Amino acid sequence: MGAGRLYGAVAAGGFRRYATYRVATAAGVFTNTVFGLILVYTYLALWDEKPHLGGYDQAQAVTYVWLGQALLSTLALGGGGVETELMERIRTGDIAIDLYRPADLQLWWLSADLGRSLFQLVGRGVVPFVFGALLFPTALPQDLLTWVAFLAAVALAMVVGFGLRFLVALSAFWLMDGTGAQQMSWIVGFFCSGMIVPLNVFPGELGDVVRMLPWSALLQAPADVLLGEAGPWSTYAFQASWAVVLLGAGRLVQSAATRRVVVQGG
Repeated sequence: MGAGRLYGAVAAGGFRRYATYRVATAAGVFTNTVFGLILVYTYLALWDEKPHLGGYDQAQAVTYVWLGQALLSTLALGGGGVETELMERIRTGDIAIDLYRPADLQLWWLSADLGRSLFQLVGRGVVPFVFGALLFPTALPQDLLTWVAFLAAVALAMVVGFGLRFLVALSAFWLMDGTGAQQMSWIVGFFCSGMIVPLNVFPGELGDVVRMLPWSALLQAPADVLLGEAGPWSTYAFQASWAVVLLGAGRLVQSAATRRVVVQGG
């Protein structure tokens, strides 16, 4: 019970911390809205030429765009998660302080990232999504249960996203500077999550492969639940499986890394 309160407090602290950056949040809302408009008109032109591309109609494609803008910062697909701070603490040697805490390193940073994700969803994701839904024809569900199922899929996507980024951050134990690994993860994440185009659009075996990868659990999986293209329980099973695999891998890498910690700096 005490541990639950501890990690709950860490998550709440993460939420409050990002809530203080009001100007950055407002700028992010504006940026997401502008990019959403650019992508929407691109998608409209594409779906005019190829109706029902990837199994989506035009309204579903538009909805997908605004959903992507709502989840971009929520899932830190282009950076902005706690992994940057964690890598810096590894580089400077401050990670030694974290290891002395009476708390689990992975759960501590997971809690902090969940708090960050929740704020980004509410503070930066809702406004562009509502703006897009008001301005363009969208395919939004009318029943509450679908929205609840969608939010559950988003919560699992947050855990999967952290699992991927935690592994990238831990690479700094060996690389000392994980910037290159981080940038590569952004490129792969954009391509394989469906942020550029829905994974349904990918042809043949390429489409089959990318939909099996963990990045598919980030954007494509919640989108399919919201759009009625996938059942929630099979989606949850897919996301939860990757969450277990990634967190387990992170636990193993963390154990190997902390056995050979080299304190950098002072």
